[in-house]
Amino acid sequence: MTIYEVMGEQAIKELVNRFYARVFESPVISHLFKNDIEEIKDKQFRFLCQFLGGPQYYIEKYGPPRMRMRHIPHEITEEARDEWLRCMKDAIDSMDLGENLSTALYNCFPKLANHMVNS
Repeated sequence: MTIYEVMGEQAIKELVNRFYARVFESPVISHLFKNDIEEIKDKQFRFLCQFLGGPQYYIEKYGPPRMRMRHIPHEITEEARDEWLRCMKDAIDSMDLGENLSTALYNCFPKLANHMVNS
């Protein structure tokens, strides 16, 4: 069973909302998110559904993720990566997912976040 199947789309939407509430308040990374907030959340929701083993919603609307290429225009430092991960961990921990699911979910992100560092 995938994380997507265990969580369901409503919980993934809630995670996205909680995550971006933290991101937009962050003095370290909020400046990286200048586009329309609803579009940013939509992209993240679609990506996470796909990334966590669900339908390919991101590809259907935006094409192949190519996350590193899409993030190249933004200066992403190790500090920014760490802050992104902190925001994600805080968002996950704020939900009632249970320890095993919370840990499994968070563990999906460090390798991906590390791959985005470009400065």
